[in-house]
Amino acid sequence: MPVVVAKLYVEYRNDAYWVIDTRISLDSVVYAFQSGQSPETIVQSFPLLTLEQVYGAIAFYLANRADIDAYLAAEEIAFDAMPQPLQVTDPALYNKLMAAKVARK
Repeated sequence: MPVVVAKLYVEYRNDAYWVIDTRISLDSVVYAFQSGQSPETIVQSFPLLTLEQVYGAIAFYLANRADIDAYLAAEEIAFDAMPQPLQVTDPALYNKLMAAKVARK
């Protein structure tokens, strides 16, 4: 009987999770999945990914949901703490974008 080896689809490198052998973050796939996009639609949004890679990334997320959700929350907090150039160059637009972000949650 042949030996079946599990295939990995996600790796942790440079302090972030990535779909293996791509420059596409797990964050991108997870946010699309959480917004209700199907794996087929996610592939259309990220044509460098195969359907297999998208399903693999989603499976990784679901198997590690608590850890990945905590990682995403920490990343969002860190991003929100960074000064945004738009705050200085166009405060009105920045405030509209922030209000839209709060409204979608």
